[in-house]
Amino acid sequence: MCKLYRMTRAPGKIVRLFGARGGAGANFAAEVYPGYPGRRRGPDAGSPKGFPLVLKGKHGQPLKPKPVNNAREDKLGTSFWRPSFERRRCLIPVTAWAEAEGIKGQMTRTGYSLAGEEVFAVAGLWRPTEEWGAAYSMVMVDGCPQMGDVHDRMPVVLARENWEQWLAGTPAEAFALCQTCSSALAVDRTAERWGAGRPTATSG
Repeated sequence: MCKLYRMTRAPGKIVRLFGARGGAGANFAAEVYPGYPGRRRGPDAGSPKGFPLVLKGKHGQPLKPKPVNNAREDKLGTSFWRPSFERRRCLIPVTAWAEAEGIKGQMTRTGYSLAGEEVFAVAGLWRPTEEWGAAYSMVMVDGCPQMGDVHDRMPVVLARENWEQWLAGTPAEAFALCQTCSSALAVDRTAERWGAGRPTATSG
């Protein structure tokens, strides 16, 4: 699943292309991890990535919520995702997403982007939360052959002509777009260790 993605385009370009609102003085990292702010097209565009999953300890005590940053397309009808899928869909601007590759404990970062595109849109869901305000999550489908040796899932990459159908279509029309990307991907295999550079501060 996609736990990390990059968004390195200038805020002004994203506003022009997506109509996204970043918020005056907003400070977004180029790399977005679960629980940290990223941009999207929708209300409160500077939202944390991941829906909060409320957890309890052994003795019933509340624990820090866990950000659920990926929504599988075959789970969109469950109670956790259905209200957002039916009423609160959004576009997530992405430069590239990353997956861990290699031997456990020595995994490196491999990036995937849409060949020939500086930035593209990934299907997302959002909802208001008591814990973090408005939060969002990516929708995932089966991975394409190009990334088959790294991961079996990938984000829903939306063609530009389908953006409004995702945002404003019926649930059935939106679900029809939950397909594995058939466009060529650019693959960037790096020597950077997976998890290197992850922010240490928590979002709130």
